[in-house]
Amino acid sequence: MKLKRELYLQQLRPFYESDIIKVITGVRRAGKSVLLKTITEELVANGIEDSHIIYINLEDMDYEYIQNASDLNKEIKARIRDEDKYYIFLDEIQHITDFEKALASFRATLNVSLFVTGSNSTLLSGELATLLTGRTVEFEILPFSFSELKEYLEINNKPFSEDVFFDYLKWGGFPLRFDYADETAIRRYLGNLYESIVNRDIIKKSGNMDKKQFMDISLYILANAGKEFSADNICTYYEHQNNKPIARRTIYNYLDKMKKAYLIHGVPRYNIIGKAALKNREKYYAVDLGFRTINTNTINFEDTFFLENIIYNELLTRGYNVFTGKTYKGEIDFVAIKDGKKCFIQVSYLLASAETIKREFGAYDKITDASPKYVLSLDKIDMSQNGIVHMNIIDFLLHKKDLMLT
Repeated sequence: MKLKRELYLQQLRPFYESDIIKVITGVRRAGKSVLLKTITEELVANGIEDSHIIYINLEDMDYEYIQNASDLNKEIKARIRDEDKYYIFLDEIQHITDFEKALASFRATLNVSLFVTGSNSTLLSGELATLLTGRTVEFEILPFSFSELKEYLEINNKPFSEDVFFDYLKWGGFPLRFDYADETAIRRYLGNLYESIVNRDIIKKSGNMDKKQFMDISLYILANAGKEFSADNICTYYEHQNNKPIARRTIYNYLDKMKKAYLIHGVPRYNIIGKAALKNREKYYAVDLGFRTINTNTINFEDTFFLENIIYNELLTRGYNVFTGKTYKGEIDFVAIKDGKKCFIQVSYLLASAETIKREFGAYDKITDASPKYVLSLDKIDMSQNGIVHMNIIDFLLHKKDLMLT
């Protein structure tokens, strides 16, 4: 867990002194809180006085008297004693009515560095973006990566072997699910978690939304995460299952709500030949594989979409901008870009046949771009060829090997 926290801290440190509002979001409530506390400890270690660090957990009943922007404004100003910089940490800010007004006021009138967390879509519902345009930077906390899971098991004196990978592939990385050993209990926990997110961050905020319809569509989208998206196919599926039509605009509305609630990520295409991102998003990946599993009747470990989903989430954790690559006659699974440099990635279960090897490595045949090219699979034997690097997926996830960019 320290490894992943350090990755987030590396991204946050340049903003410690900035008046840009640091917004930490995502489905992992505990992860956001731990990150805030880690930042406060780091500030103290670097000479910032405790008296100039204000930390308020707005889910703590001790602060239930803070109900709206005016209450929050009074609380913060009462704690500021001088003109030196203060570091303000507001955990789960969405509980405060009109919190955006308070944040805008603090930024405009006080010498402060602001850090806030919020659950899922609340902070990105439109109000914050409108009132504080250009004044915020967002950091999303994802579920456990595989390396973080390894650290978690070791800290808790639980056995770790590479076989754990298949458990992770199936049930994902939400920390609390590791409290359950029985698969029925894990499925029940993940199902309840999914429904609570839907109720709290989608249904509650959407007035008269048809919950059953949304659940049907969202579960279908998750079950097919990683596959090329088609609103027409979803409409056909829904009409066949329910004997009534659904509009394409409703599908796209549900997609938008799922993205804002951090249930899925939309992945834009990258035109490798034209070297530009394409506007339409054609693939979606689950924020956590557990949500995909509970919506899939059968689990096939050879389903490359599960592996693609893990690699996509790992790349996000490491700070890459990720696209799917479009060529004249096909596609590359991922184009990963960081600091202006990029590489190409193909993902496969096992390179078990000459046909599979030809397909995965041959995907690069028409690409003249000299950026590094990778094939990731679960094979132990290095099958690198023709300048294309083969890498074991588990070695990559555990940081034993890394990508090179140009």
